[in-house]
Amino acid sequence: MADNFSNTQPIYLQIVQRICRQLIAQEYKPGEKLPSVRDMAVQYGVNPNTVQRVNMELERIGVIESKRGQGMFVTSDTRQLMELRERIKEEQLERFAAEMRDLGYADIEIVEHVGSYLKRSRPSAGSVGGSEGGVQ
Repeated sequence: MADNFSNTQPIYLQIVQRICRQLIAQEYKPGEKLPSVRDMAVQYGVNPNTVQRVNMELERIGVIESKRGQGMFVTSDTRQLMELRERIKEEQLERFAAEMRDLGYADIEIVEHVGSYLKRSRPSAGSVGGSEGGVQ
C-alpha cells in the first residue's frame, strides 16, 4: 500500500521521520528486527533504493544497526532512542510555539491554553500514552 507523501521534502526523509516516530512510540522495540528492504518498499510504495537510503540515514543517526546477513535492527542503546525522543519533542515544541506566536498569542496565553486543553482531553486511565510513556 503506497503512502501519501508531501512534495516539500524528499520521500526518504519523510520515511525516516515516520520511522523515528514509530521508534519513540515504541512500535518497534529496542533490538527488534525491522522489515526487509523489499517489504518496506512495498509498504511505502517506493523503490527499494529509497528504503536503502532510509536505512543509511537511520543508521547514521544511530537508531538502527545492521547485522550482517540478518538485516536491520533497532538499536539496543536506549540512550540513543531517548536522545531521539528528546530531539523530536524539541522540534515539535519549537514548531508549535513559533506558529502560535505567529498567530499573535503571547507565551502566557499559549501556556494557559495548552494546560486547559490537556485537562479537557486527558486520556482515560488504561489508555496508551500519557506522562509515563517513552522508551525504557
